[in-house]
Amino acid sequence: MTSQASVSTTVSPRPTVVIVGNPNVGKTSLFNRLTGQSARVGNYPGITVERLVGTLSSPVRGNGLAPEVVDIPGTYSLAARSPEEQIAIGAILGLFAHAKPDLVVFVVDAGQLVRNLYLALQLVELQVPLVIALNMVDEVTDDPPNAASVSELFRVPCIATNGRTGAGAQELKGAILDALDARPTGRAEVAYPPELKKDRDRVADALPKAWRSSVERDRALALWALSSVDEDDELSDIDPTLRQRCLDVRNDAVGRDLDQEIIVSRYAFLDAHERTLYQNPIARAQKERASERVDRFLLHPFFGFAFFILAMLLVFQALFSWSEPAISLIEQMVVLAQELAGKWLPEGFFRALLTEGVLGGVGNVIVFIPQIALLFLFIGLLEDSGYMARVAYLMDRIMKALGLHGRAFVPMLSGFACAVPAILATRTMERKRDRLLTMLVVPLMTCSARLPVYTLIVGALFPKTFGWFPVQAGLMVALYVFALVMTLFCAWVLGRTVVRGRRIPLILELPPYRLPQLPIVLKMVGQRSLSFLREAGGVILVCTIALWILLSFPRIPSTANVTNTANIADSAETLHAQENERAHLQLEQSYGGRLGKFLEPAIQPLGFDWKIGVGLIGAFAAREVFVSTLGLVYGIGDLDDEALPLRERIRNERNPSGGPRYTPLMGLSLLVFFALACQCMSTLAVVQRETQSWRWPAFMLAYMTALAYVASLLVYQGGRWIGFT
Repeated sequence: MTSQASVSTTVSPRPTVVIVGNPNVGKTSLFNRLTGQSARVGNYPGITVERLVGTLSSPVRGNGLAPEVVDIPGTYSLAARSPEEQIAIGAILGLFAHAKPDLVVFVVDAGQLVRNLYLALQLVELQVPLVIALNMVDEVTDDPPNAASVSELFRVPCIATNGRTGAGAQELKGAILDALDARPTGRAEVAYPPELKKDRDRVADALPKAWRSSVERDRALALWALSSVDEDDELSDIDPTLRQRCLDVRNDAVGRDLDQEIIVSRYAFLDAHERTLYQNPIARAQKERASERVDRFLLHPFFGFAFFILAMLLVFQALFSWSEPAISLIEQMVVLAQELAGKWLPEGFFRALLTEGVLGGVGNVIVFIPQIALLFLFIGLLEDSGYMARVAYLMDRIMKALGLHGRAFVPMLSGFACAVPAILATRTMERKRDRLLTMLVVPLMTCSARLPVYTLIVGALFPKTFGWFPVQAGLMVALYVFALVMTLFCAWVLGRTVVRGRRIPLILELPPYRLPQLPIVLKMVGQRSLSFLREAGGVILVCTIALWILLSFPRIPSTANVTNTANIADSAETLHAQENERAHLQLEQSYGGRLGKFLEPAIQPLGFDWKIGVGLIGAFAAREVFVSTLGLVYGIGDLDDEALPLRERIRNERNPSGGPRYTPLMGLSLLVFFALACQCMSTLAVVQRETQSWRWPAFMLAYMTALAYVASLLVYQGGRWIGFT
């Protein structure tokens, strides 16, 4: 009997089994084996970011209801300073409005036994009904841990399993059903320092009445509170008396590191029993040394960065070249749908809305899918191989100067393709503050939607070369470097002002190297791509339709005199020119055109006129719409992929005095504006979805627009001041 995986917070009459474990121990794989479900599996810490629920696929006992199995976010310990970690402690102990589970299944990576058992020790101290699953035993065949020894150490059942192949899954199901009747809690005696015991007892006296149970459990809860509550935590629903007591104890412990005392005491207990848990310590040491030799290269300050840069160059080259056929196919399909709709529907408002607004809006969304899917594929393969954890560790040396840690670099890297999946990738970060700070700066990275604008402006207003120097190519490279520098600078500023917080050291497991599981990675790619369509597609579709209405109304009369053609032979070229001029007049007199003229005084200091202003308005739906909007402004009509007629028109545009209206200085100002402005409704929609508030999207739009305006103003006015025209 199975059920679909879902997110649930309701209390179930079924017995509840919670799966707990460190990130990257195969916890979700084992969840799939126990429930028959199909949740995402990866080899990067922080993969499970939701509370997945399923039903144990086994014969039922007791009241005839199969146990409910819950997979919660991975955690390295029960010390909680973020909401995600608080979810784990709440689901395990029945705190913070969570129902108390009937049993906890603790999943251990057999290759990282001692470090994983740190959390098991905490569970035993808290008297949690427990079963241990010794997972990934296939990776330690030379020296497998002894499940019986682990069971004897903690006095709870321990079953050897392999989540990938399903070995041991049936035995684990039987142990779960037996433990639901016996409720084994285990026992372990840790020798804590006398002073720490006094601090623990002071905190235990301040525990809320609803939390209290036995003396041993109260003391363990006191240690949890002492490890979790501090001035910078992000926890909610903490009793004020308990919070103040924890802060008082910390303030009184002058010259002592309470966290260190707790950790050292627990590891001393585990280290004392380590030799009894393994059968062949020599073989285990040899395998660890082989992994360390690879890491000495991949984590080297120079060679590690060089390898990473080479890998990313290959990824992005493939990202742009491999996605082009699929992008072209999608564009052709959208055009075909527009042509069919235009052919079969009568002319009028509905046909124009469907062809230009609805189909055009959908096309602006789904055209990103090939690149997004390829990006997810590459990142999934790198995650599953174990390499992305090394990248996070490598980049931590740079990111820590910005108040972040290395894991923030992975979403930033994704921002080169599209900000939407990059923002979704922040879910792998533990702290809300770090996720928010990364989301606020990711849109500054040069996404693929900026490339059509860059190509148009650079090709129209800048020479290909200046002597031997390739001006256009050099300018494109400079724009990417500029965006990266501004992203890091804004992260540094915002991390010390708007999103302040103490930097938490990077705690990251370096998993063993593995061959990626392609079927699972491909399934993840499909799930994420569909998630992109669901979460961003609807909002950008609405925005695009609104933009179409803004640029299409009020309608000019069909008899409007757009040009004098009395002496011109009636020809296809003449009709085409008339249609283009009519489109130009329609746009100029539309609400959008009027708004462009209204904005002109504000954007003139940047070197822009009302036509550029209309293009900027269009670009708020999607940046690449700037090109097609300018095409309408100039009456060009449909443009080819390279927009050559539009480049020529921009290049040849004249001001009233006969000089060029658009100069390289204006072009540079416009490029800087586009590099920094947040002109992407789908990005704002996803930020709202992730933060559950319109406050942060509004702030992002405001600060990036202000930054773009000031930077563009400095470029244009500064250039004029030193003599450029």
